[in-house]
Amino acid sequence: MSQNRAAGAPPPLERHVLVIAGVVALGAIMTVLDSTIVSVAIRALSEQFGSPLATIQWVASGYLLALAAVIPLTGWAAERFGGKNLWLFSLALFLVGSVLCGLAWSVPSLIVFRVIQGIGGGMVLPAGQALLASIAGRERVGRVMSLVGVPLLLGPILGPVVGGALVDSFSWRWIFFVNIPIGLIALPLSMRLIDRTEGRPGRRVDLFGLLLLSPSLALLVYGLSTLVSPGPVPAAVPIMLGAGGLLLVGFVVHALRAEAPLLDLKLFADRSFTSANLVNVLSGASMIGAMFVLPLYYQTLRGESALVAGLLTAPQGIGAAISMQVGGRLVDKGKAGVAVLVGSVLMAVGYLAFVRDQENASYLLLSGALFVVGLGVGLTITPAMSAAYRTLRREAMAGATAVLNIVQRVGGLLGTALFAVFLQYRVSDLVDGDTMLGRQPPPAARPGMTTAFAETFWLPLACAALAILPALALLAANRRAAREQAAQGDRKADPKEMPQPRSDGDGPSVNAKSLRGSGTTRR
Repeated sequence: MSQNRAAGAPPPLERHVLVIAGVVALGAIMTVLDSTIVSVAIRALSEQFGSPLATIQWVASGYLLALAAVIPLTGWAAERFGGKNLWLFSLALFLVGSVLCGLAWSVPSLIVFRVIQGIGGGMVLPAGQALLASIAGRERVGRVMSLVGVPLLLGPILGPVVGGALVDSFSWRWIFFVNIPIGLIALPLSMRLIDRTEGRPGRRVDLFGLLLLSPSLALLVYGLSTLVSPGPVPAAVPIMLGAGGLLLVGFVVHALRAEAPLLDLKLFADRSFTSANLVNVLSGASMIGAMFVLPLYYQTLRGESALVAGLLTAPQGIGAAISMQVGGRLVDKGKAGVAVLVGSVLMAVGYLAFVRDQENASYLLLSGALFVVGLGVGLTITPAMSAAYRTLRREAMAGATAVLNIVQRVGGLLGTALFAVFLQYRVSDLVDGDTMLGRQPPPAARPGMTTAFAETFWLPLACAALAILPALALLAANRRAAREQAAQGDRKADPKEMPQPRSDGDGPSVNAKSLRGSGTTRR
């Protein structure tokens, strides 16, 4: 440790760590953009191939299903084959899938290629996060994750904007081809710059756990995404959600009993890890769910185009990008609880501007409120995820990454489904006639629509406010860990507690000099 660095200050980020973080961010932004960029091209695809929306929606649903089904495998695959190998494979598979999607000649071929793309995309982000957590170590994981977190927050905002521009200016094929130049930069840089990590060939996959978890996630993801899709909800959706829930319960029971489960649920015995996941579920539901409702508000009540609606949500991403760096530094200083607590409060305060009848609210006011929400998001979601790593063993990083990604995605889907269903219910209750969300209502329907949106925005506010409770628990865990570290430091400083050289007949004499000369001392 450098003597010039202030006592207690976290170690700096070396150049190679920053470079690898940039490479992982490149891969991450492709997959995050692709989760939202296709939504604006659904109608263009329907017209191009002459297929009904019920068929075309599988272009989006197939990607989401593959994404959800493959995430549980990433923890095992990272340990089995090594972090770098998994990262390169997932990145290459996503790139190949993108090329094939851009060359698709029919709806069935496009759906199949989207599944291939989703398998690669589902592993890209967890593999990159696990790789970074292992390279950076506990003391720097907050700042490194904050760098990767920027594209994760900007992706849902920029996706519809970029997708709309590409579809209008070129063709639907470019929403897939746009990944090619990014991938061709990230792939060779990854091969050159990331150190190879050895896998553990002896470990076998938990096949029974996989057969329980992957179908459960696929059923839940599809059921929830269908709830928020336009049109009537198929009768089979409640059955899918129920079956997915039962399979998930079965997996939990199995994972707690198995010796080597697919996901190590015993990680939840760590209070910091559990608190961080609860924060992720609630804040993820708040942010992602609100990002579904906000464009509808701007298009329906304010009469804006999809492109303008996307731009009006940008202040949230800007605020998050600014505060995320602060949040990462606080995590590395052992103050994740402070960051998450302040962030949850800021998110709740920001949504206050939307919970009143805001038909003619100033765009300046709403943009300022979204900027405050973004500041809260940057101090909450990525710092909570980073805090979950700080108390874990290095070998647990890959498994923890899979758990965190599943929890975050399910939280976002739950928020989106809940907010969308509630909004549709209130619109149907308050507005007479067939008024579709996304289209400007007739003058007589505007008061009811305004009230429906105002009531719906109480839901993201409530989720952000509820996140304060696990944030307080995380703060308490941080303080407890700081006291334990201080106590350990005091014991090490006490000469009476220092191990003394001995030769008691049970082994060779051990002294400080021999310890310094050996390679087994703890750093």
